[in-house]
Amino acid sequence: MIESLQSFTESLPPAVQWVGLILLGAIPFVESYAGSFVGVLAGIPPVVAVAAAVLGNVVSMTIFVLSAHGIRSAATRNQEPKELSPRRQKLKARFDRYGVAGVSLLGQLVLPSQITSAIIVGFGAPKNRVIFWQVISIVLWGVLFAGLALAGVQLAGRF
Repeated sequence: MIESLQSFTESLPPAVQWVGLILLGAIPFVESYAGSFVGVLAGIPPVVAVAAAVLGNVVSMTIFVLSAHGIRSAATRNQEPKELSPRRQKLKARFDRYGVAGVSLLGQLVLPSQITSAIIVGFGAPKNRVIFWQVISIVLWGVLFAGLALAGVQLAGRF
């Protein structure tokens, strides 16, 4: 099955391979980690797979951050802060405990980076700091899953 995927991928022009992985990385819940994983399984060099999936994920996440920041700015202009619901209080407590860096790095275990980053900005974190830490997180997760896929492909080749 992996061989069929790899031969199909090789039949495509490199630009199409890149665009496919960029689009795959931009999808919430797929993101850089699954995009990198699929790219490596498809036979794309790991550096290329990670770069393309990360690019798509970063562009998508940045759009979410800038949109959330704009919406929050418009919604809170000339208004006093409202009391948070119990669910949002729980999210806010975790944000306060781990900070932007911690939530960015670990948040992808629970939610996609796009949603996590929008929530963080919604709590009032500076958008540039959120983007910075999300990019680091996206790259790290993409590299990790590309490494796992590479190890899996090499292990499967032994049997």
